[in-house]
Amino acid sequence: MKALVIEDDPEIVESVSLAFAIGWPTVSLVSTHSGKKGIELAEGGDIDIIILDFELPDISSLEVLRQIRLFSSVPIIILTFSGDEANIVRGLDCGADDYIVKPCGQLEFMARVKARTRDENQFAEELPLSFSQLRFSPSTRQLCYRQKEINLTAIEAHIIHHLMRSEGRVATYSSLAEEVWGHDYPGSVDALGIHIRRLRQKLEADPSHPQLILAKSGIGYFLAKPD
Repeated sequence: MKALVIEDDPEIVESVSLAFAIGWPTVSLVSTHSGKKGIELAEGGDIDIIILDFELPDISSLEVLRQIRLFSSVPIIILTFSGDEANIVRGLDCGADDYIVKPCGQLEFMARVKARTRDENQFAEELPLSFSQLRFSPSTRQLCYRQKEINLTAIEAHIIHHLMRSEGRVATYSSLAEEVWGHDYPGSVDALGIHIRRLRQKLEADPSHPQLILAKSGIGYFLAKPD
């Protein structure tokens, strides 16, 4: 297992290295402060996960994402100081699998890294699910809604999987965080909200007035039952 860290702040690199040394010591870690060098290392083909700083000194991190996604589907987690939703969504739209707001606790960091490395095999044996007009194939992450096929990110697939298995009942924030990241953590409600909003943009006719993915204030989310 090899992880690539593309980050120009030595303190963050040291913190990430320490998190791996304590939480996953068998992982081989390679780092670079350059986005261009990061692309070259990713293209080598033996990287299993990438930790990418949102602000790099040489080229845009979004460009790094775009270029890596031309040749690789390796999980990519972006690191950001701001937590600004617009920037986070831009990163997710360019191919990032998840994001972490710096600074981040070591336990949360490693849990989220491990969750993304498990994604490809987690649904391999799962049978397709149906709920109302939704049809979801966990093994391919393909969702069909009203005759339209929709590609989902790994996290979106976990959310839909959990909501469909709940069959219209409210899925709590905590249970959704467990499904997506393996455990609940401070800030998971906000993170879930970002991914829910992206799902609504893919599924809802009017995302600002959702009819399919609904919220139970202070509790969680659920899928609307058919009329």
